[in-house]
Amino acid sequence: MATRSTAEPTRRDFLYIATGSFAAVGAMAAAWPIIDQMNPDASIQALAAIEVDLSAIEVGQGVTVRWQGKPVFIRERTDKEIEEARNIDLAELRDPQADADRVKAGREQWLIVVGICTHLGCVPLGQKDGDPRGDWGGWFCPCHGSHYDTSGRIRKGPAPQNLLVPAYEFLDDEHVRIG
Repeated sequence: MATRSTAEPTRRDFLYIATGSFAAVGAMAAAWPIIDQMNPDASIQALAAIEVDLSAIEVGQGVTVRWQGKPVFIRERTDKEIEEARNIDLAELRDPQADADRVKAGREQWLIVVGICTHLGCVPLGQKDGDPRGDWGGWFCPCHGSHYDTSGRIRKGPAPQNLLVPAYEFLDDEHVRIG
């Protein structure tokens, strides 16, 4: 009776390795379309950064633009709104954040926030004339009653956080880049 050395590979070992390699390559080839479809489409990637002309916005007026599929509220605040936003005791806020941390220095009149309620993702009212703006003159989410002030900070209702401030920079006095 002849015995084989266990250290030498056999043809069967080669077939196991080849079959396993072929199966791994096949699994990756089948999984790639599923993984690739999770990437944002070209229209979203094209909006990674947008430029907005601010010259048409009047004091006290707000506009909504779309950035990465989300509404972004841009408001040129009045002196009264800026003063109200600054004169808040931060201890009263659920998500304490000073107004100066939510706007760019020297351009405090411009507030730019993502217009999505941080409670359940609704779009708050307050951008159009005649919209309810809540108890603090900012935005009001009628779905569950969240009230935001003129700095986009949550003041009342179930929302846990302030409206988010996206990354943005002023290109000049009349243009801003968001993203």
